Amino acid sequence: MSGVNKVILVGNLGKDPEVRHLDNGRAVANFSLATSEVYKNREGERVTNTEWHNVVLWTPLAEVAERFLKKGGQVYIEGKLTNRSYDDKDGNKRYITEVVGREMTLLGRAGDGPQSDGGPSAPSSDSTSTPAAPVETNETDIDDLPF
Repeated sequence: MSGVNKVILVGNLGKDPEVRHLDNGRAVANFSLATSEVYKNREGERVTNTEWHNVVLWTPLAEVAERFLKKGGQVYIEGKLTNRSYDDKDGNKRYITEVVGREMTLLGRAGDGPQSDGGPSAPSSDSTSTPAAPVETNETDIDDLPF
């Protein structure tokens, strides 16, 4: 039996995508994506915990990202986790975990900029499903941590 490596993220871009076009004609886009969790701590204070994710998209998603994604924009990404290493400029080995996107849906509301017109849904390599809009949690539904 094989394993499952699946990641689903809904978040906001921390910067515009950096897109490179390789010699073979393929495009690759890299950007950071912030996901936030809001809860009330035991003292009743509202706490926001933000995680940053490195996202990589390949052609054709990279070209859609280059055209439509902007800093602050909201996006749905579905893909897999990958780990890789590289040598930095000082020769030190560095390790990085990335989300390689296989599906992407542009999200947003009216007035959010380029993604506001209902946004085109990006083509995906697996077009069997289109994700629904994320369910927003009402602030009053958030309780203390379960531990």
